[in-house]
Amino acid sequence: MDLLPTPLTQAGRDGLDAILAEPGGAVVALDFDGTLAPIVADPEQARAHPDTLAALSALAPRVASVAVVTGRPAGVAVRHGGFAGVPGLEHLVVLGHYGTERWDAVTGTVSAPAPHPGVAAVRAELPGFLEGLGAWQGTWIEEKGRAVAVHTRRAADPQAAFEALREPLADLATRHNLIVEPGRLVLELRPPGMDKGVALEEYVRETGATSVLYAGDDLGDLPAFAAVEKLRQNGMPGGIPGLLVCSGNSTEAVTELAERADLVVDGPAGVVGLLAALGQAVVGR
Repeated sequence: MDLLPTPLTQAGRDGLDAILAEPGGAVVALDFDGTLAPIVADPEQARAHPDTLAALSALAPRVASVAVVTGRPAGVAVRHGGFAGVPGLEHLVVLGHYGTERWDAVTGTVSAPAPHPGVAAVRAELPGFLEGLGAWQGTWIEEKGRAVAVHTRRAADPQAAFEALREPLADLATRHNLIVEPGRLVLELRPPGMDKGVALEEYVRETGATSVLYAGDDLGDLPAFAAVEKLRQNGMPGGIPGLLVCSGNSTEAVTELAERADLVVDGPAGVVGLLAALGQAVVGR
C-alpha cells in the first residue's frame, strides 16, 4: 500500500483526518492542466496522466464526489481526461469554464448558460490587435468557448512577451467588460465572476460535504485555495476541514501556491499517487 504523505500544516492534517474519518462526506476537487495532465506546449495535446483513471475509479465510489474544476470547456476536459463511460466514475463531475459549464457522469451531458457577448467581440478583435503590437510574434490564441487565451510560450522571449502583453490585454478586456486572468505564460480574457473559488465553494455547499481536498498548480487555482481557507475558517467551529495540495516540484511549483499549500507533490504523477494512496486508505471505511 502506498503511504499517504503527512501535510505540513495543522489545518492540512485536520483536513486529511476528516477525509479519512468520513470519506463519504468528502469532495475531492482537482484542476486539470498541470494537476491531472502534464503541461505541454500545445494544450490540445494535453492528456491526463496514464494512471489517473485507475486512481479516480478506485477513489470516487468511496467519496461524496470527485470534481474536476477547470478553465477549459467541460467537454474538452472530459475528452482529454477520458472520463466518459468509465466504471467507478459515476460520482464525477466536471465544472468547466470555472463552473459556468457542468458535465455530470450520470447523464453524460453538459449544461451551461448563454455565453458573455464580450468574449465573441474580443475573439474577433484579437488577431488584428496582436498583429498591431508588432514585436510579439510567436504568441498564439487559444479558443476556449466562453473565454479566449493568449499564449506566449512559443515567443522568442516568452516571459518578456507575457509581461508586455499584460497591460494592453487588460485594456482590451476592460473595453468589453471582461477581465484578464494570468497563468503560466498565458493570459486569459474571460467574464468577471468566473473563478474556481466560486465554483468550488458553491459545489461544496451543494453537496453538503463535510470535508474537501483541492489540488491545483497555477495562479488560477488561488481562488480555489482561498475558498477552502474560507470554508475551513481556520479551524473554527462550523468550518469544513480541507486539504490544499500544490502540484509541482521544488523548481516548477508556483511560489504563491506552494506557500499556501498544506502539501506539495511532484506534478501530475505526484497528484495521481496521492489519489491512489487515498483510495487505498479509505477502502472499507
